[in-house]
Amino acid sequence: MNNQTDFTKTLSIIVPCYNEEESIPLFYAETIKQEQYFHEKGVEFEFIFVDDGSRDKTVEVIKNLREKDERVHLVSFSRNFGKESAIYAGFEKATGDFAVLMDADLQDPPAMLPEMYSYIESGHDFVGTRRVDRKGEPPIRSWFARRFYGLMRGISKTDIVDGARDFRMMTKRVRDAILSMKEYNRFSKGIFGWVGFDIKWLEYENIERVAGETKWSFWKLFLYSLEGIMAFSTVPLMLSIVFGMVFCLLALALLIFVIVRTAAFGDPFAGVPLVICAISLVGGIQLICIGILGMYLSKTYLEVKQRPIYLVKEEF
Repeated sequence: MNNQTDFTKTLSIIVPCYNEEESIPLFYAETIKQEQYFHEKGVEFEFIFVDDGSRDKTVEVIKNLREKDERVHLVSFSRNFGKESAIYAGFEKATGDFAVLMDADLQDPPAMLPEMYSYIESGHDFVGTRRVDRKGEPPIRSWFARRFYGLMRGISKTDIVDGARDFRMMTKRVRDAILSMKEYNRFSKGIFGWVGFDIKWLEYENIERVAGETKWSFWKLFLYSLEGIMAFSTVPLMLSIVFGMVFCLLALALLIFVIVRTAAFGDPFAGVPLVICAISLVGGIQLICIGILGMYLSKTYLEVKQRPIYLVKEEF
């Protein structure tokens, strides 16, 4: 193994892990194949595996890698804090001149690292990747994912690209900018777009996991999408005002309708079912608006507690 002092720059490879004992050795082997290109550029690798409270032998596998390669580092959480916390911990642990965020399941192909670095060398601060298809995903999940990105572009000023992956390479100043955003409720895709900088997008076809199963169920993705909406848009709060104005007009129209109908047909009770339906509809809308307000309030509640984003059980 070449000595660190032989190199002028370091690339920190940040890998959040949750039950990835099968994937990590395969990921490491594939990533090491790209070393020659980076060594010619005077760049050394630094591996930072962040264990997000795994219940399998993920930590043992990483420790075994450490015995073979002293550039391998571990941050192991005291429990499962979520991928967003793992990403933040990886950025904090990184010491390199550049950083790249990757998944251990090889859905983020290491073969793209040289191309990504070439754009960093040419002056870009940020190199992002996006999938041009969703091969292997359930159609309903893909449909909702596209609708989510369309919705975010419509209600948020943050640049969130359809199909964007967390697989991104960045300079130290971009990493520092991300670390300066210390909110507890994190949505990295939104944060990456919010910090700005000069970004280059690379496209590639979707790649299925090399081992194991995805940790993202439809329900978890739905909740994650709500996190993104609440974190980077206040438009849902405006819905309360819009709904209020609309239903005030509808109530006025309904009142006129009942008065006219009673005057014309002399049956004051003919509009009762319509009134009941209207009241039920308005009540439902009110509950939705209260729920939206409650979600924003809950996020504020969690932020003001100022709890740590993660807790470490072990690291090296």
